[in-house]
This record gives sequence, structure tokens and C-alpha cells, in this order.
Amino acid sequence: MKIVVIGGTGRIGTKVVKNLRDKGHEVVAASPSKGINSVTGEGLAQALAGAQVLVDVANAPSWEDKAVLEFFETSGRNLLAAEAAAGVGHHVALSVVGTDRLLASGYFRAKMAQENLIKASPIPYTIVRATQFLEFVGGIAQSATEGQTVRLPPVLMQPIVSDDVAAVMAEAALAEPLNGTVDLAGPEPIRQDDLVRQFLSATGDARTVITDPKALYFGIAVNDQSLTPGDNPRLGPTRFADWLSRNA
Repeated sequence: MKIVVIGGTGRIGTKVVKNLRDKGHEVVAASPSKGINSVTGEGLAQALAGAQVLVDVANAPSWEDKAVLEFFETSGRNLLAAEAAAGVGHHVALSVVGTDRLLASGYFRAKMAQENLIKASPIPYTIVRATQFLEFVGGIAQSATEGQTVRLPPVLMQPIVSDDVAAVMAEAALAEPLNGTVDLAGPEPIRQDDLVRQFLSATGDARTVITDPKALYFGIAVNDQSLTPGDNPRLGPTRFADWLSRNA
């Protein structure tokens, strides 16, 4: 089967491409650096010729409200139009758990717009909404740092390692379209302040985590439902402690 992976040279994309190639499929790792650009449309028709499935794991280069919305809307429209012209039978997209609950954020409004375009298209689809990647814990800490303190809310999260996300994306590409959305999360819930506290300790970082119920998550208020999956999520197998022991 021929599968095109948009964002195929990124963190998740490279792993999705490897997973699918290891299973014997013909995979195009599509990105602007390869001459395939979902925003300008460059190279899309050639890349999708003869493809059965498109997997979209691309992320916006800028998270500024206007720029990120423009990216996901333009990219989404171009991909869906090119897929329709090429006769692609399955559109698989990576989104974020809680997107519909975090619309105070311009990034999540843009992801919602992307999801809505996919659902409105006649092309059969599967949307995989993943929780935050464990690889982003350092970024969460950095975003909440003031001097030597890190101020974080004690809200529940259920983060997942990117390898587990890539495995499920590859699996979804080879399965029948759901014409629906599935939540994907790590195997265990943990509070955000504890997550970062353990990460800093394991990496020898001297910053101190302060628990503050009023602290924001990248500028928006969150609660125990904001960043955790809904009912019956798919769960990745890798535990935080195991990931930490390998990466600290």
C-alpha cells in the first residue's frame, strides 16, 4: 500500500514512516524540505498519485493565533482537495486530547478548525487525539518558570511517549477508517506539578516546583478534565517512570 505521511520528517512523522516501511509499505515522507508543501500545495499531486492513505502529523511552525489558524486551515483544505483528486480513501490525522475543551487557546481553536474540515470532507477519516507527549515535559516547565521557581497547577494529565503515538498512527493508517475520533493517552494519570517535579529531580535541575491551583497552562485555565482522555481511550504501554529512567 502507498501511504503519504505529511510532516514525515518531524518527531512523530519519522517514527510513523519507519513503522510503516518496516511493515513493507511504500511510504512518502512528505515535508517542505522534500519539496512537498501542504500550505503552498507544492508537490502534493505528485506525492499523492496512487496513494491509498494520507497520514497528517504536521504541526504549525508558529503558534501565534492568526498564523496557526491560517496554517491548519490552508493545509487542511489543500490536503483534502488533493486527496479527493487523487482518489485517496483514508485521511488519518493527529490532534490533541481536550481540543474542544481548550478553545480559549488560539492553538486549540486552530486544531478544532482542522478537525472540522476533515469531518466535513467526503473522504473517510480517522482522527487520533493524543495527550501531551512526555518529550514536552521540559517545555511545560520552561513555560512556567520564574527565576528558579516553576509555578504549576495540580491538574491531572495522562502524558504519552511519542513512540507510542507513532505506533498507533501507523496502526490507524492500516485499519479501516473510523469516521470518528479516538482518544490516546499514556497508561497512568499524574498531576502536572508532580510530573514536572519528578522530571526536574531526575535530570538534576535545581528549579523548585510551586503548586498553585490558579496557575495557567500556556496561558489558559485548566482543570482535571482539560488534559485527560474521555471514556474508553486507547492507552500506550510506556510508563512515565520507565521513560524517565531511560531519558534522565
